[in-house]
Amino acid sequence: MFPKILIANRGEVAIRVIRACKEMGVSTVAVFSEADRDALHVSLADESVCVGPAAAAQSYLNMESILSAAMVTGAQAIHPGYGLLSENPRFARLCQQCRIKFIGPSDQVIARMGDKDEARRTMVEAGVPVIPGSGVIEDEKDLAEQARRIGFPLLIKARAGGGGRGIRRVDGPGELVRAYQAASSEALSAFGDGKMYLEKLLENVKHIEVQLLCDQHGHVVSLGERECSMQRRNQKLIEESPSPAVDPALREKMLEAAVRAAKAVNYEGVGTVEFLLTQDKQFYFMEMNTRLQVEHPVTEMVTGIDLVKWQIRVAAGIELPFTQQDIHLRGHAIECRINAENPQDHFKPSCGRIALLHIPGGPWVRFDTALYQDYVVPPFYDSMIGKLIVHAPTRPEAIRKMRAALCEMVIEGVEHTGWMQADLTGEPAFEDGSYTTSFLNGR
Repeated sequence: MFPKILIANRGEVAIRVIRACKEMGVSTVAVFSEADRDALHVSLADESVCVGPAAAAQSYLNMESILSAAMVTGAQAIHPGYGLLSENPRFARLCQQCRIKFIGPSDQVIARMGDKDEARRTMVEAGVPVIPGSGVIEDEKDLAEQARRIGFPLLIKARAGGGGRGIRRVDGPGELVRAYQAASSEALSAFGDGKMYLEKLLENVKHIEVQLLCDQHGHVVSLGERECSMQRRNQKLIEESPSPAVDPALREKMLEAAVRAAKAVNYEGVGTVEFLLTQDKQFYFMEMNTRLQVEHPVTEMVTGIDLVKWQIRVAAGIELPFTQQDIHLRGHAIECRINAENPQDHFKPSCGRIALLHIPGGPWVRFDTALYQDYVVPPFYDSMIGKLIVHAPTRPEAIRKMRAALCEMVIEGVEHTGWMQADLTGEPAFEDGSYTTSFLNGR
């Protein structure tokens, strides 16, 4: 096991990793920007190092500063959390060159799965069903030809990155070139890669993802699926496990396909294979996330397995002591992401001092957050300020528990999405599980 781990992240995920390390007897090093000097993860870690000014590009994305902090403090491994550098193959490669263990898959696997075109071709070779689409678009002539072949409506998607950026819907030929240029420009700005590909738009579908845990000894275990269909502009709002749309027979097929996907690239660590599920129960590979997911707590709730601890253990070379037959999903878990945004003002980001904070409690209620009384939410980073997770024996009970917890939660000083989440969990389409990725279109 690693004696000391540096956490190359901030906010609630940094705290989540620090807590796991403390329980494992592992020392921790936090990195922080000048804007995060008073952040909770800084005080919870055993050591902390300032890696730059407020801007993420000069601090949390500054690979040289982070690696220098690891070497100065003697950290043997780096946990990247999610977002930021977690899916950056260059960072993973630099860690290896510095003889520091990157807690995640190899840089080759990250690059292979991060290139959506390469990922699609890999899945086809592995026998995993993929959405009808194209390879990387070469020019406008190729764009028009591929669009005609696939048919409208379709999606123009960036081959790099994720998080809903670099994606445009196209309903007809007249929109094609403009949408392509806009998506390419956005992807180039966000990911440094403007290459795009086309994909058939599947409407009224479910977004289902399968959680995997893979060790260095060839063992791959699936920890069930999560439903992530409640989205706004390709950003997930609510996640739950298990999915109300997946029966045992379908679950077995999806999990088996996800395991094939991981084995095809010799995957190591925690990872997620994401599928789209049609109304006639056909599923298609969408992408693979080569990192810990924001929504990992719902899987922990229904399996009883601490994903962060096992992510660290398998990175240290420890063999999984359990097999697929040992995994059982118990009860139902739901997570609501709480963002510092104003839903009544076009989801404008909000920042400021937390004047009053009350965290909901009770059996099987969990709130992962970096907030504390008088903490100042900075304007420089992602707007998510917490994740509220509940677990209950049945889905209806979990929904009631979530609504009760949302009503109890008090966060004053910033606008946030808690009340909107309470409304969404009370929608008939959510209560009966029929909601799809199109539910919030136009809102």
